[in-house]
Amino acid sequence: MSLGLLGFQTTIAEPVTLSGIGVHSGARVSLTFHPAEAGTGVVFNRTYPNGDVIELKAVSSQVGATDLSTVLGFTPARSVATIEHVMAALYSMGIDNVIVEVDSAEMPIMDGSSRMFIDAIEQVGTVSLGVKRRYIRVIKPVRIEQGASWAEFRPHDGTRFEVEIDFDCPAIGRQKWEGDLTATTFREELSRARTFGFMRDVERLWAAGFALGSSLENSVVISDDNSIVNVEGLRYKDEFVRHKTLDAVGDLALAGAQFIGCYRSYRGGHKVNAVALKALLSDTSAYEVVEAPARSQRARAVEFVAVNVPGFSPWLAEA
Repeated sequence: MSLGLLGFQTTIAEPVTLSGIGVHSGARVSLTFHPAEAGTGVVFNRTYPNGDVIELKAVSSQVGATDLSTVLGFTPARSVATIEHVMAALYSMGIDNVIVEVDSAEMPIMDGSSRMFIDAIEQVGTVSLGVKRRYIRVIKPVRIEQGASWAEFRPHDGTRFEVEIDFDCPAIGRQKWEGDLTATTFREELSRARTFGFMRDVERLWAAGFALGSSLENSVVISDDNSIVNVEGLRYKDEFVRHKTLDAVGDLALAGAQFIGCYRSYRGGHKVNAVALKALLSDTSAYEVVEAPARSQRARAVEFVAVNVPGFSPWLAEA
């Protein structure tokens, strides 16, 4: 992210459209990113053949199911699914305001990563809106545990992810990715990591109406003998944990604002990410809302100041 844009809200310079299939429905999907005014946030507009449109704000309070993907909305007819790869791209590139228009119940899976969404945004570029951006700064640890999984937020001077996975599968095993998140780091180290699954689960998922659009073109598949089915192999030697980190970036983007702190997780996933985020936001003593003041070009570091904004809680807003 450009330091020149760090203190101000942004949007995209012009609309851009992508199309593909839904990984679970297998249906064709068209998605268009539209520029939006300061203060809009990220809003998903699901359109219907009869002309109806429903609006879903990309905030924590609107998260429904988190079993196989992150879903905004609470009923199939009024929701959009698999938003995490889109949200990760927007968050990592510092896009604060955008309307995401989609004509189906889920985002297009593209190649199973965030890379094509990154490419689309870079194609049209971003613009500063001249309005100060507000951040959520973690000021004390918040931790949640679910069985053998846990996640926590800790204070940190920057935005950092430390994600560890541990699968009882020789092809994956125990992997960890950690690093400070920037647009460059995300693009080069995380954005191309693909979603993954096991051959042994395919028939069960199909029977339940899921993974109907999954293929070797959009997923890393692990066979029953613990080998990688994809002929081209892995894009990173630890692609699995990098994709889990990508998912975490997208899930935490539902805070409704950029956060300053470190997010750590062990054996996490969409549900753990969602529970951890709600735990942070429900504890008003664990964070403060800050903004970056105007600074001279000679400043070596960005300083943040707390702002007192009564009722300011976009991440908890109701749709």
